[in-house]
Amino acid sequence: MAVQRPVGTITRGTTNPNRLRRVDRWLAGPQAWRLRRAVGAPVVVDLGYGASPVTAVELHDRLRRVRPDIQVVGIEIDPERVALGIPLERDGLRFVLGGFEVPIEGREATVVRAFNVLRQYDESQVPDAWATVQQRLAPDGLLVDGTCDELGRRSAWIAVGRTGPLSLSLSWRLRGLDRPSDIAERLPKALIHRNVDGEPVHAWLQALDRAWLHAAHHASFGVRQRFLSAVSAARDDGWPIQDGPARWRLGEVTVDWSAVAPRP
Repeated sequence: MAVQRPVGTITRGTTNPNRLRRVDRWLAGPQAWRLRRAVGAPVVVDLGYGASPVTAVELHDRLRRVRPDIQVVGIEIDPERVALGIPLERDGLRFVLGGFEVPIEGREATVVRAFNVLRQYDESQVPDAWATVQQRLAPDGLLVDGTCDELGRRSAWIAVGRTGPLSLSLSWRLRGLDRPSDIAERLPKALIHRNVDGEPVHAWLQALDRAWLHAAHHASFGVRQRFLSAVSAARDDGWPIQDGPARWRLGEVTVDWSAVAPRP
C-alpha cells in the first residue's frame, strides 16, 4: 500500500514555551464542552507544532484537566521535528509525521489546533487547507486556525467547524495596550489582508478602537475595567459578541464569524 505524502509544506517552525497559553485557556474554558461530550477518549491535534514539541506537551497537560483520558497527537511535516517529540511521548501524548490530512488512524478529531501554520501560506490556499482538515473533524469538532506573536501576548484565532467558520477570537495582554487594533498584524491568514476600508474585520477593529477611546475615563480603575467597558459598549452597539465579562477580564473577546467574514 502506498504511503500518503503529507499535505502541506514545512514552515519556519518558530515556537516558544507558553506561547499558545491564550488559545489553550479558551479550549479548556468555553470550548471544554466539546471535550466532555466526546464519546470515548477525545483526540486533540497540535498540527504543525514547529521546531520544538513543547506546545503539544503543554496542550496535553492543560486539557487533561478537562478530560483525563485525552489523546493529544502532535503532527509535523518535518521528520526531524517528529523525532524530537518521540522521546517525550507518554500515555495520551504521541507524535507522528503528517500535514493537513491529519493522519490519526481512522479516528475523528475533537480539536485540531493549527497555530502560526497557515500564516506562512498564500490566502488563496486557506480554503483548501481548511476543507482537508474539516474532513477529519468529529461532528462537534473544531479546527482552530490562529496566529500569535513570539511571546503569546497577542493572539487571534478562527474557530472552524465541519460546515464552516464559526467565530473570530482576539486576545491581548492588557498591560501596556495602546489600542485594540494593534492586534491586526496577528490576524490569521484568512483575514490579515482584509484589514482595509470596506471589509467587515476592519470595521470590527475600528469599532473596538472607538469603544476603547470612549472608555478612557475608566483607566483610573485599571486597564481591565477599561477593556470591560469598551467591549460592553461594542456589544451594545450591535456587534454579535459571543462571550461575557468572565472572558473579557482575560483580555479576550469572541465575535460571530458572520460579523467579520471577508467580502466576496
